Amino acid sequence: MSESDSEAPDSERDRHADGEAQGTGSPYGQAKTGDDRLDEDDRLKPEFVRAVVEKVEAGDNEAARALVAPLHPADIADLFELVDRDERRALAASLAELLDADVIAEMNDWVREELIDTLEPHQVADIAGRLETDDAVAIIEDMEEDDQRAVLRALDPDDRAAIEQALTYPEESAGRLMQRDLIAVPEHWTIGQVIDYLRAGKELATDFWEIYVVDPQHRPVGTCMLSWVLRTQRKVPVADVMKREQTLIPVDMDQEEVALRFQKYALISAAVVDQSGRLVGMITVDDIVHIIQEEAGEDVLLLSGAGEGDINEPVADSYKSRVRWLIANLLTALVASSIIRMFEGSIARMAVLAVLMPIVAGVGGNAGTQTLAVTVRALATNQLTKSNTMRAIGREIRVALLNGITIAVLIGVAVSLVLQSPPLGAVIAAAMLANIVIAGLAGVLVPLAIERAKADPAVASSVFVTMVTDSMGFLVFLGLASATGIVP
Repeated sequence: MSESDSEAPDSERDRHADGEAQGTGSPYGQAKTGDDRLDEDDRLKPEFVRAVVEKVEAGDNEAARALVAPLHPADIADLFELVDRDERRALAASLAELLDADVIAEMNDWVREELIDTLEPHQVADIAGRLETDDAVAIIEDMEEDDQRAVLRALDPDDRAAIEQALTYPEESAGRLMQRDLIAVPEHWTIGQVIDYLRAGKELATDFWEIYVVDPQHRPVGTCMLSWVLRTQRKVPVADVMKREQTLIPVDMDQEEVALRFQKYALISAAVVDQSGRLVGMITVDDIVHIIQEEAGEDVLLLSGAGEGDINEPVADSYKSRVRWLIANLLTALVASSIIRMFEGSIARMAVLAVLMPIVAGVGGNAGTQTLAVTVRALATNQLTKSNTMRAIGREIRVALLNGITIAVLIGVAVSLVLQSPPLGAVIAAAMLANIVIAGLAGVLVPLAIERAKADPAVASSVFVTMVTDSMGFLVFLGLASATGIVP
């Protein structure tokens, strides 16, 4: 759904003209060095943001637009994310002329959804019609059903058909991620025919790196890099130039798996095929960069139980996503508490045990978290599979033993010297070694078990690992203290 070749250059010329009018020489009127709107890390300065907000509040929309107009679309999107939530509607009204498809596509999902809710269906349709299919779907998919239908009705028939088809694919799949604007040519053409086709086609894709070669059933049989086309004589058949080996992406493949294929095979773009093997779209590396960043951040947040963890997420949504894991953690903490209660007599007779208990549980918990993070990352990047599971478990046991011996010696010597009790030092050293080894095992076995159960190991692993390290730490330490007779 990108703009035609005749429209795109004009758009770029307009932007370039705007930039020159501002005296910056940049396509968007923004110089990355020496720009008083941006700091040394290319982030909008607080004083600039305040200046724009003050102009909007004063009703001086023209002055506000003059300040913002030279910015790159990504920086305009950042501006909306930096202002308070209750200021965004007024800012959008003031900068309506600057809210083009490029700005909307760069916005944070929560901010974009909030902004889209303020627009009329025909305005959303106008923006969606100028976006690539994947970006348009990202805007429309989260809308209310009635609003979604209204926007789809306002779209051009071709754009509406493409978006409706994309919405039939699973969320976070290649079908939602792919672009439908691509270049495909038959195998029997010559390079000259391809060049003539590219020059004559007014409605062809404007941004692409590869030309896909297809058979009569529109199934991809190879690819041809643009550089090969430019360096080959016109009379040479495409079949003699193209590369037949290619990585095909099934339309229903999860976007995380797509990202892994791009990373593994160093792809710039890849063809997407439907169940019958027909070419239906392509995915480019710029989309994958966002997916890799999104998936990596998602796993970290899931490990902490923080939900989506976006600072623009509504407070109510953040509360709902976080509180359930805190409740789960509360329930698992009761297991550790019940173990402590079993030894309350020993603790009452030797109060120093209560002082040392948090050390055993805390260090064990950190050890478990370290192993858990490594394991979840290895699972997410396909480094850890059924083929090397036992080797990975053995490795973590060895690491845990080395860590456990080191920490056990340190804490054992410290307790013996400070508390003048070598037996107690030996007990806490043994408990520390045992708990760190248990933590290492839990850190690798818990996510593996969850992954084998076809669930996301990042979602609930931390709760169970914490329960194991706390419970076993208290049990081993207090149990050894009672069994060895150091408790009077």
